[in-house]
Amino acid sequence: MELREADTADIESIRTVAETSLAASYGHVVEHGYLEAAAEQWYDRGDLKEAIEDPSTWFIVAVEGDEVVAFAESYVLDRRERVGEIDWIHVDPDHRGRGIGSSVLTKIEEVLRSDDVDVVEGRVLAENEDGTTFYEQNEYEQAGSQEVDIGEGTFEERIYRKRVTGEVTDAQAQEVHETERGETLYVDYDEGSRGSSGPFYAVYTDEGHTERYGYLCSACGSTDVSIDTMDRVECLNCSNRIKPTRWDAAY
Repeated sequence: MELREADTADIESIRTVAETSLAASYGHVVEHGYLEAAAEQWYDRGDLKEAIEDPSTWFIVAVEGDEVVAFAESYVLDRRERVGEIDWIHVDPDHRGRGIGSSVLTKIEEVLRSDDVDVVEGRVLAENEDGTTFYEQNEYEQAGSQEVDIGEGTFEERIYRKRVTGEVTDAQAQEVHETERGETLYVDYDEGSRGSSGPFYAVYTDEGHTERYGYLCSACGSTDVSIDTMDRVECLNCSNRIKPTRWDAAY
């Protein structure tokens, strides 16, 4: 098996692995039509090409012969710490149980460590027992959980983290932000999402972070950010955007 960076010739194989992996992992809890629509949205050919060619994205494929049998996409996000986020690890169902997923994860950790991250983070639905076991067996610890809406249902998503450096950075975790309208807001740098031009950070109206306001766009400093019903996020000031949310990071 060869582990290498993806290239655009791999796009159709990556889409096939994603579709079959999603169906195998979530067909028992998520309606099939929704899974098909999610795979098409998340692994759009144009978006895949953009991600593969993006120098700030680590896109690793596992290849046997000429066949892509697994892949992982990850990137770095500066929060309170420098976090290597795993967007997903997919393994073709016919090739599971052979350690391919762990090999891909080890490679992802290696490249993220070379990018000076402090921790690596992945997210897994609690219903995905194979996924939660996968991270636990690879020395990740559950660091929290949140609820996510998928189709007609609400699911628990667990956050798994693994420290790859010995020290916590001294970056400020929270900042007070004043809007042009004179509003006082609180920015949480531990709660961020990658955007096309820079991260978006969660913003609250209170210091205790109980009342959510929206997002701060780090690219231009604006809180004038739109969020639609499909969780697409876009800064109305500079057009920085978050791609459609993927609600799990393990096969």
